[in-house]
Amino acid sequence: MINKKLESIRRKLDNLDNHFLSLIKKRTLLVNQVLLTKKFKNQIVDKKRIKKILANIKSKSIKKNIDVKITHEIWKSMIKAYIKYEFRKFKK
Repeated sequence: MINKKLESIRRKLDNLDNHFLSLIKKRTLLVNQVLLTKKFKNQIVDKKRIKKILANIKSKSIKKNIDVKITHEIWKSMIKAYIKYEFRKFKK
């Protein structure tokens, strides 16, 4: 027996995932531009910037009534993934 309501919700989630992929592509293009401005590998990790981003996300999550733990973990993971990406792509 197929749960039609569940299938409908999953289609909506799949659609959102497609939007996330488009946003990730745009973000990656911007990260590539940022990477071109960095002359040394030690410029890749900016702890002050990371702290500011996470605080900003926490504040916005609270205002939008989104679980702060979820957004914190998502952004922390994304930042970590992009740091690894920058180290792989760094060519100077």
